[in-house]
Amino acid sequence: MTRIFQTAQKSTQSSPKFPYVVLCLIALFAGAIFSFALAPYYLYPLAVLSPAVLYALLSVAKNSRQAFWLGEIYGFGTWAVGGFWLYTSINQYGNVSPTLSVVLIGIMAIIMGLFHAVMSWIFARFTAKQPLSFAGLWVVQEWLKTWLLTGFPWLFVGYAFTEVGWLNGIAPIFGVFGLSFLAVLLAASGVELIRKKAGYFVISATLLLLTVAISLLDIAWTKPTGTTTSVSLVQGNIPQDLKWREGVGVQTLGIYAGLSQAEWGRDLVIWPETAIPMLQDDAEADTAAISAQANAAGSTWITGIVYRLLPDDVADVPKLYNSVMLFDGKQPLVYQKQQLVPFGEYIPFGGLLNILPGLEGMDMTGLSRGDATQPLLVANGQKLGTAICYEVAYPNTTRRNALGSDFLLTVSNDAWFGTSAGPIQHLQMVQMRSLEMGRWFVRATNNGVTALIDQKGRIVSRLPQFERGVLRGDVPSFVGKTPYMLWGYYPVLVLAAVLIVLSMVAAKMSKTTAKREKFYTAKGVADR
Repeated sequence: MTRIFQTAQKSTQSSPKFPYVVLCLIALFAGAIFSFALAPYYLYPLAVLSPAVLYALLSVAKNSRQAFWLGEIYGFGTWAVGGFWLYTSINQYGNVSPTLSVVLIGIMAIIMGLFHAVMSWIFARFTAKQPLSFAGLWVVQEWLKTWLLTGFPWLFVGYAFTEVGWLNGIAPIFGVFGLSFLAVLLAASGVELIRKKAGYFVISATLLLLTVAISLLDIAWTKPTGTTTSVSLVQGNIPQDLKWREGVGVQTLGIYAGLSQAEWGRDLVIWPETAIPMLQDDAEADTAAISAQANAAGSTWITGIVYRLLPDDVADVPKLYNSVMLFDGKQPLVYQKQQLVPFGEYIPFGGLLNILPGLEGMDMTGLSRGDATQPLLVANGQKLGTAICYEVAYPNTTRRNALGSDFLLTVSNDAWFGTSAGPIQHLQMVQMRSLEMGRWFVRATNNGVTALIDQKGRIVSRLPQFERGVLRGDVPSFVGKTPYMLWGYYPVLVLAAVLIVLSMVAAKMSKTTAKREKFYTAKGVADR
């Protein structure tokens, strides 16, 4: 096996030379175009082309230091363009000037670029520089983004293939990381093929993986139970800059209650994230009246609301949770959000940022995190795997919440991000989670995109963005577990780790062999 890696390493030794500044500009461009592979552009071939360019650049880098900065520049381009949707949240709702908002986006892009930078450094310094280790390192850096530096699991390669039907068989088994691995392996193998230095094993393995991916397409890992739930998803389209103003809460309640009048009698009537712009204990009279009306008509009512948990010690500060509450005529059920949005619901390293000039007025407090393990919400006998907004970006969090569920529910408020690409990228992640879990996803939002998504990740129906309305549908319950639900992303991570270690061993052996050959060559010359 190590011969495969050693052969690949030798193929990089006669690469053409380019001025380093040109390589840096190419890296910046390659990173910048990556986000166009994702929603709302859907140019998925770029998800292969962009990593392919980085692989080619690393192959011609003179040393690991150059590789590090090529990776950093590539990552900066990726996040500066792909993550610019955060600007609206920081500028309009964070009380930060346009200039400082751009600076913060730049800082974020530099920090997130470190993932590609370190990956590139390891690839150049310690591995045999071939497609398998490159794909393995890529998956590892994506996984690290789910928890390191508070976690920001966005802009994964695999999401570009959510609606590429012939690859959909991969997601229920290996998840989004499996798709990322396959795409990056294809990208790097393509570079080696163009350079006419690809090993037959790597190319054959890539083609075999593609063939297997296509053959897995028709396997149904989960099956419908025969039970359907009628749902009404209410989209209030409340402007974010008005939502939390004093006196607007009553008006907002009136809008949602009015839109729901014709929906009472449906099994589930669902309002989006923080649809009620009040604390739950301040809104008890209102929620009691609405739930009584819903329950009298035979409906279960679900709404997003901020839940205030009073401490045992009156001297302590109450905790606030972004929550979903379910009212079915019994004791209300509550789910509290676990994964919070950086710069939206809390400020990473807020204590440090608050000392910067111009940021003194920015609210650095934020919300509290819910427990990692919470019981499923149950409505009309159906168990709902719940995620609030940003949580669907975390594959393992959604997977954990989905275990034992009949279908999945997410509520969101993407009004924070305006008309940017962020809300559509967010929807694409929900589609991927449906594919991974083999279950329908019900998605209620404030201003879009409210949608019903089937177990294949296909959007069955949706409401237009930035309009008030109600989306109605019948959601089938599913039973069974996809392989991904059973083992998560761990098999892909193990495979990636094995490939990286083998490549490192091969690189070490190759260097040892080269030193030995150099020694004997020098000795032979001396003996003459």
